[in-house]
Amino acid sequence: MLSATPAALVDGNRYWQRNLAVCVFGSFTTIIAMTLLLPFLPLYIEQLGVTHPAAISQWSGLAYGATFFSAALTAPLWGRLGDRYGRKLMLIRASLGMAIAMTLLGMAHSVGQLVALRLLAGLLGGYASGSMILVATQTPKARTGWALGVLSSGIMAGNVIGPLIGGTLPPLIGIRATFIVAGAVIFISFLVTTFLLKEEPGSGARRASVSTAGNVIGFSQPVVAMLVTGTLLMVANMSIEPIITLYVAQWVASSHVTLVAGLTMASAALGSIISASWLGRLADRVGSWNVIIGCLLAASLLLIPQALVTQGWQLVVLRFFMGLALGGLLPCIASVIRHNVPDNIAGKMLGYSTSAQYLGQVVGPLMGGMIGGHFGMRPVFFGTCVLLLIGAGYNWLARVNADAFKVNS
Repeated sequence: MLSATPAALVDGNRYWQRNLAVCVFGSFTTIIAMTLLLPFLPLYIEQLGVTHPAAISQWSGLAYGATFFSAALTAPLWGRLGDRYGRKLMLIRASLGMAIAMTLLGMAHSVGQLVALRLLAGLLGGYASGSMILVATQTPKARTGWALGVLSSGIMAGNVIGPLIGGTLPPLIGIRATFIVAGAVIFISFLVTTFLLKEEPGSGARRASVSTAGNVIGFSQPVVAMLVTGTLLMVANMSIEPIITLYVAQWVASSHVTLVAGLTMASAALGSIISASWLGRLADRVGSWNVIIGCLLAASLLLIPQALVTQGWQLVVLRFFMGLALGGLLPCIASVIRHNVPDNIAGKMLGYSTSAQYLGQVVGPLMGGMIGGHFGMRPVFFGTCVLLLIGAGYNWLARVNADAFKVNS
């Protein structure tokens, strides 16, 4: 990392680089712990007494989605409490709460307890979203895009590595022990956060007053545009996920379907990991809104050839490039919100942004599954393309209006 500059002492926390490293480590490890259950979740549900295949599938979906549902409901609350009492406190709360919830998941004795504990994990968690808020508000504004890009890369790397670990660790130590190990890893993040992260002294007190005027300013057109963009980002990512295996099976030998489907999913994540910090740095130079509009346009155009592929390697390559395009959106969304709201409500508004993204994670698979089931696989790609084009146009219009408002004010 670059050394701290005098500007960093005036605009941002003097410890912002150390804080970024702590947040990347904590987000990476907590995301790994939260996603490693994906490969063995149906097996665990079967161990808990559910035997019918349809019931296993239904309980798996319910248990997996429970965390996103409860996290979406509480993200604005934790953001607002962070504005009032300090963001470090929220990260300590999230890491300790997730460590406890993850350990208890390994001790569940019924599928109902499993779902309840997944809900608890979402209610108590939110380390990655809390890290995004802390980095966005305590990093010098001139470096915000780059710092958020680095953090986004760590979060996405955790999403990739978590399921890989979840596929290899349970056969070695068992499913219940895997949850306990995950809880121990998150507890390490709790200790690192508690003792190494340095929030600016007194920042919570200065943020304590949240006025009605501030709330009105918070939902300005730039912020609303970012909430919409966050939802579209997750819709674009997740609308394809339910149908990738079925789509690949149309022109790949049955013995290679799962391999190609896995590579397709991983390639998009890899592209985002590679591009996030670079696009964040580019946003610091040319403006976050320019990068957002460009990324949405590029991703929408890349969806067209994805609907026309005839070989597996073509889809893998195209999803990689789409990952490159979408990788810059998360840091840029947070950066635009950071630059368009007062500090005393930044956490709350970034919490709403997180909720909007969780909404996209729910809507995306539902939309993709319904369109794919009723109209075929290719219309899913075309429909998502249209949504991203609309999103690019809306962001362009919002940027023009925001620039005009600044000129007239």
